[in-house]
Amino acid sequence: MESREKVLADLIADSRLVTGRDLAGLVSRSGRLMGLDGTCMYVTDLQQTSLVALPQPATAETQMLDIDGSLAGLAYRTERIQRSRDGGTVWVPMIDGIERLGVLKATAPDLDEGLIGWCEALASVAALLLVSKSSHNDLLTEMERRRKMTVQGELVWAFLPPRTIGTARVTSSAVLEPAYDIGGDAFDHSLTEDALHLTLLDSMGHDLASGGASAAGLAACRATRRSGGTLADIIPAIDTILNEWFTDRLMTAVIANLNVLDGTFTWVNCAHPPPLLIRDGRVLPRMLEREPDLPLGWAFHTASPPTVHRTRLQPGDRVLLYSDGVTEARSTQGDLFGEERLADTVIRAMAAGDPAPEALRRLLQELLNHQDQHLRDDATIVLAEWHPGPDRA
Repeated sequence: MESREKVLADLIADSRLVTGRDLAGLVSRSGRLMGLDGTCMYVTDLQQTSLVALPQPATAETQMLDIDGSLAGLAYRTERIQRSRDGGTVWVPMIDGIERLGVLKATAPDLDEGLIGWCEALASVAALLLVSKSSHNDLLTEMERRRKMTVQGELVWAFLPPRTIGTARVTSSAVLEPAYDIGGDAFDHSLTEDALHLTLLDSMGHDLASGGASAAGLAACRATRRSGGTLADIIPAIDTILNEWFTDRLMTAVIANLNVLDGTFTWVNCAHPPPLLIRDGRVLPRMLEREPDLPLGWAFHTASPPTVHRTRLQPGDRVLLYSDGVTEARSTQGDLFGEERLADTVIRAMAAGDPAPEALRRLLQELLNHQDQHLRDDATIVLAEWHPGPDRA
């Protein structure tokens, strides 16, 4: 048997010229060289309800597994390795940074702790290769989809970042529905050396022009901040774009920065629902509620910059941004989902030990159940947590 370090090195080298269709087979071949009987890569679908097997030669693997009803799904939900009762199979989460991509199934007659450790390393490499191929391989994109994507959905998803990002100091996770038919909602989060940037936009309407307005808004936000602009500069930049190119579209927005060194949280709110602050397992009412500025699209902010608000977070604080499609979702009986239910669902999930991405996944499931699986408006949620550790060199 070859050195397992060399097997991983060869896997990375050999992956450079393979297509997405060949990736799972290449990983399985490497697994066998490491002493496994075989492997199978499963990726999550867009709505995170199922795990779908990537194609590979001569395999009889189950093609789809339920995230909420399988051992593979448990590994995905908890981000922890799960082992079958007979001990011959492990399910290893495939994680890129802290973004959940799926799971790697590995089998062997004797899965000792040492070999399981190498399975974890193999899953990490497989995740990196999956991300490197996904941006330009339609097969991998299609494997994540259960039905056809609308044009405006395709447009917005092309602009969105990974759903979860983070470091040792901060985590940000986001979800967006309806996944295949997005209208005017969009989110962004990104990291600098000492800050987390957050954006949530809600463009009026639910059509291609709405998706185009949100995509243009994200582009204006990124172009401004990457040129050294502040929050007060970003809002006029988006307002100018909307006024010039999307004259019939209004947009609400919350745009924020979190200093990950000292916990300073700054934000602007243009006619959007105020962020919620969660501390010690409960919502602090109205802590981040301020008089909102006017919505974007009237060119008002080109002459009058928005008000920048500021507060100081405590370690462990969580900030929840959301669009009104969440709280205003109505059941068939006419009951609003509401802010209280929104916060309570997240708090209960995280109190039970769920990581932030899983808490938001469960929240979306509850929201969809509330509206009988049919959302009448876009629903977007971003959850940021400040968890500073000891100072690092």
